[in-house]
Amino acid sequence: MPHAVRQFWLLTLFAALSAGCGGSAPPAADRGVSAAPGVRHPVVVRTPLGPPGVPTGTFDEKGRPVTVACATCHTTKPANADAKLGTPLIQFHQGLVGKHGILSCTSCHNPADGYASLRLADGKGVPYSQVMTLCAQCHGPQYRDYQHGAHGGMTGHWDLSQGGRSRLNCIDCHDSHTPKYPTVSPAPGPNDRFQTGGGHE
Repeated sequence: MPHAVRQFWLLTLFAALSAGCGGSAPPAADRGVSAAPGVRHPVVVRTPLGPPGVPTGTFDEKGRPVTVACATCHTTKPANADAKLGTPLIQFHQGLVGKHGILSCTSCHNPADGYASLRLADGKGVPYSQVMTLCAQCHGPQYRDYQHGAHGGMTGHWDLSQGGRSRLNCIDCHDSHTPKYPTVSPAPGPNDRFQTGGGHE
């Protein structure tokens, strides 16, 4: 890539980062508004509401899908530690397709309370709202990158003295049973209309 083009894209990136993740730079009148010296606006991480329900295929009077709590069925039988993602399930969750290593269901779901919570590697149960704690146990590099803003979706400000930030959690973007994104090809790079030969290198 020619030096001038590289400089242009670095300056563009710098301008975007200076403006924050929320889009274009704020109007000039708003640029001077900041928190008191040393005060930082909050970073809010979106959290799941609770254990997922299993869809029943029916809807209530307001048109919302009716779900059944996991414990409704899972407390009627002992946990099957041999049930693994990717193997056919006979009684529950037929058709669930999973590809997440060689994990069993009880690697992440807590059988002690009918799967109403998650289970850490040390056996401790945590609520579904702490799903990132569970994911971070095995996905350390991704969690490190998330903490530094290089992984995961967010909106708001990089500079927290200018405004707050809202972040997504792991399962907002990744299916917990099949978390890998399909491979995609990146879009072609921009064409420089000032280069000779039609702008292609």
